[in-house]
Amino acid sequence: VSRGNVARWPVWLAMVAAAALMSLPLPDALNAVRPAWATLAVIYWVMMWPGRFGVGSAWMVGLLLDVRHGATLGQHALALSVVAYITLRFHLQIRIFPLWQLTATVFALLVLEAFILFWIDGVAGNPPVGLARWSQVVTGAVLWPPVMAIMDRLREQLERRDTTFA
Repeated sequence: VSRGNVARWPVWLAMVAAAALMSLPLPDALNAVRPAWATLAVIYWVMMWPGRFGVGSAWMVGLLLDVRHGATLGQHALALSVVAYITLRFHLQIRIFPLWQLTATVFALLVLEAFILFWIDGVAGNPPVGLARWSQVVTGAVLWPPVMAIMDRLREQLERRDTTFA
């Protein structure tokens, strides 16, 4: 069964939208709880379509974030690649978790990403972000169920368009 006919551009459009959501200006109070939209999207697409979106794709999204935010080049790329690798490695197990367990797994992956970014900032001598980095982890985990539902709808529409998708 052919799996090459499903268009990738909607997935990349979703990734660009997630990166844009991370760049929107917000008041300081809301900025502190802004979830890592791109990380949530990477986790979802690596988990659901591992053959189409993997570690290399996560690396490219991370480089886009590094350039957009003026961060240490490769910082987000490394963090997203590690998250994508772990998601890819366990995607068959993670996919069948009940929603509460999947949300806890996403929380753990977000903590891992935040720790990697924290560590790189420390090694590079960048000032600490403070509690904002960790409050974003909690917000991301809380928003995971609706984000997953939205992405599920997009994925199902793409799969319906391609009758040969396995």
